[in-house]
Amino acid sequence: MNRGGLLVAGTTSDAGKSVVTAGICRWLVRQGVKVAPFKGQNMSLNSFVTREGAEIGRAQAMQAQAARVEPTALMNPVLLKPGSDRSSQVVLMGKPVGEMSARGYHGSRQEALLDTVVGCLEELRGSHDAVICEGAGSPAEINLRRTDIVNMGVARAARLPVLVVGDIDRGGVFASFFGTTALLAPEDQELLAGYLVNKFRGDVSLLQPGLDMLKSLTGRDTYGVLPYQHGLGIDEEDGLRVSLRGTVRESVVAPPVGEDVLRVAVCAVPLMSNFTDVDALAAEPGVVVRFVDRAEELVDADLVVVPGTRGTVRALEWLRERGLADALARRAAEGRPVLGICGGFQVLGERIEDEVESRAGVVDGLGLLPVRVRFAAEKTLARPVGEALGSSVEGYEIHHGVAEVLGGDAFLDGCRVGAVWGTHWHGSLESDEFRRAFLREVAAASGRRFVPAPDTSFGELREEQLDRLGDLIERAADTDALWRLIEGGAPIGLPFVPPGAPS
Repeated sequence: MNRGGLLVAGTTSDAGKSVVTAGICRWLVRQGVKVAPFKGQNMSLNSFVTREGAEIGRAQAMQAQAARVEPTALMNPVLLKPGSDRSSQVVLMGKPVGEMSARGYHGSRQEALLDTVVGCLEELRGSHDAVICEGAGSPAEINLRRTDIVNMGVARAARLPVLVVGDIDRGGVFASFFGTTALLAPEDQELLAGYLVNKFRGDVSLLQPGLDMLKSLTGRDTYGVLPYQHGLGIDEEDGLRVSLRGTVRESVVAPPVGEDVLRVAVCAVPLMSNFTDVDALAAEPGVVVRFVDRAEELVDADLVVVPGTRGTVRALEWLRERGLADALARRAAEGRPVLGICGGFQVLGERIEDEVESRAGVVDGLGLLPVRVRFAAEKTLARPVGEALGSSVEGYEIHHGVAEVLGGDAFLDGCRVGAVWGTHWHGSLESDEFRRAFLREVAAASGRRFVPAPDTSFGELREEQLDRLGDLIERAADTDALWRLIEGGAPIGLPFVPPGAPS
């Protein structure tokens, strides 16, 4: 017999599904419930490598941490990594299986994966008291319903109750709740149990008449009104949708320990992946992180980070077109710090041979590091452990490019020349002692009187954030009703809201 489960859907992308799912997982595990997260299909350029060497979305890895369980491929059986607006690499059960156009995937491949997705979900349900599933986009995408394996498709196959989250800060939340319900087929509406309002500002009593009218129109309850709170985001999913102009990673509000701050500029390269690498920098008191796309924005930066990307050759072209390549070369000549991570490491090298990702052949890199890169058909997925700057370091690798290091000083399986560092290791800056040692090097090279805080623990800060998500659910949601929903399924006899999905 299947155990408890719930699908958290949303009226739109970014309605708060990932945050709510993580919050419910943390609330449940604190009640002694053995819980796991799940997302049948994820589209994301931010990914993670599990201990068994499988690639999954970073949001599911963070939700697993919220649930205090080890992340596995079962939690995200299908991952799509966009390579353009029209095609993505398909990662199945943690391993890449090919590149597909959107038309080809939605036309046939996706529907064929439903059994795999439901099988993974049932395996998780068999070993946990509850599985909290996250949907994608909106469940009312009527053009995609036939092949859906992440929203109502998986809900109906596994008989999961569905909770729809709406972001009231955007406006139109009542219309979105009603319209989402009214565009579902009768069989899908039977599983849509109710709603959860997210990001509400103000007096909840003023919202109550609208919730009452929504209940009279749809016959469905609202399971909570979550207040707007800053700094509750977990690792973002879709790198194509992130607005980079003026974006600043949220960080602790604390003054620097030393006399100066450190300014970090992250080059917002196309198809940027795992930009969550810089979260650990932003968590340091006195470190200011911003994303940039103009050469002049590098002038006052103490450290420039060239992050990972799903399009290394395209990123290289972009850097040259915008004058950022010349600015990076000037920094290197002046001994000013530059850090390249994964694809960013590859563009800093001498040469790239790519017959896999871009099929561009041999392309000259920026020549700032003595490295030559050849793209292999097989993807490297690893969880390396090592040492650098006198500190132990852990990370994870996700790349097709194989680097041949021809000189420089060793640095996390990459190299360093002067103030230019390069590595394939994502997540290395989450190692606290190493991060502090690295920032001391950056400060010295930049002439800044910056001192890393001696006690910043990125792991503890992340745990505090997850606890805040659990607190939010516990305080602002009807947890008794929520548990009844998870344990018993959608209420019987929910009314049909016309017109329903077109046949």
